Amino acid sequence: MNIYDMTKEKLEEYFLSIGEKKFKAIQVFEWLYQKRIHRIHEWTNLKKEMREKIANDFSFEMPKIVKHEIDDLTEKFLIELKDKEHIEAVLMHHDYGNSICVSSQVGCNMGCAFCESGRLKKIRNLETYEMVCQILLIEEIKKERISSVVIMGIGEPLDNYENVMDFIKIINDSKGIAIGARHITLSTSGLVPKIKELMNFPFQINLAISLHASNNELRSRLMNVNKAYNLDELLDTIRAYILKTNRRVTIEYVMLNNVNDGEKNALELAKILKGMNVYVNLIPYNETNHFEFKKSTKNQIMKFYDTLKKNKINVTIRKEFGSKISAACGQLRSKEVER
Repeated sequence: MNIYDMTKEKLEEYFLSIGEKKFKAIQVFEWLYQKRIHRIHEWTNLKKEMREKIANDFSFEMPKIVKHEIDDLTEKFLIELKDKEHIEAVLMHHDYGNSICVSSQVGCNMGCAFCESGRLKKIRNLETYEMVCQILLIEEIKKERISSVVIMGIGEPLDNYENVMDFIKIINDSKGIAIGARHITLSTSGLVPKIKELMNFPFQINLAISLHASNNELRSRLMNVNKAYNLDELLDTIRAYILKTNRRVTIEYVMLNNVNDGEKNALELAKILKGMNVYVNLIPYNETNHFEFKKSTKNQIMKFYDTLKKNKINVTIRKEFGSKISAACGQLRSKEVER
């Protein structure tokens, strides 16, 4: 077991199981996350015997960054895991602070028609420590604090539910990385049973739904998940989620030229979202060599935006990041796999 897999609660259970006081879990968290010291011989408030026991019971091994690309406000990192598989993390610089987009799986089985991440199928789930270390490694390199996290990189987070929830607990813990719940966003393609489970998760994180279509026929063509949990079922679940959590939900909508960006689509989207506590985030598509989809024109995106606005739907247009550095999620990894 890797030490960075352990939530504070799990560490408390560990110490109790070996006859120690559970407050030692807080001491370990402070060394790992507050002081960022993983050389256990420097943990001076723990006895030598205890340090040896911890070193014997846990691995302290971290993944490593093997490639780093930089654009104006974006930095992309290719990270090599213990088994030589690769994932990506993206650091985005905003006026309000630094945001990181983390991966949750090696590959993805959702198979969305336009998505580079899903072109290479899922090999395995990431362990909790492999998600936590994406933040720790990048903060160490940049010497800057990351203030917000989006779980929106390679993989479907709700398909790796337990590990992702432990990741959120660790990064949100005041003795951990201490990122506020409202600065953590989880993005899902729409795994209805897991969204229902997430309703009872005791942290007020943000939920983003990758919708990308305004009707069932189109969504099934673009997203295989719609064949399992169709648009009507998903929208009912979003309504239930909002009612239970009293949290606004983000609707992500990637703009694909002459596919889902017409006036008809905008009117359909406004109709199905009417009265819901959501806002729509229109996402300019990052084109890749592997798909024929093209980015909607700026004019078309603005028309779509205006139609939603006229129909009283809260809407924003996502700022484009990383257009010069393998911008589409999964591109850097796929280049490495192909190499």
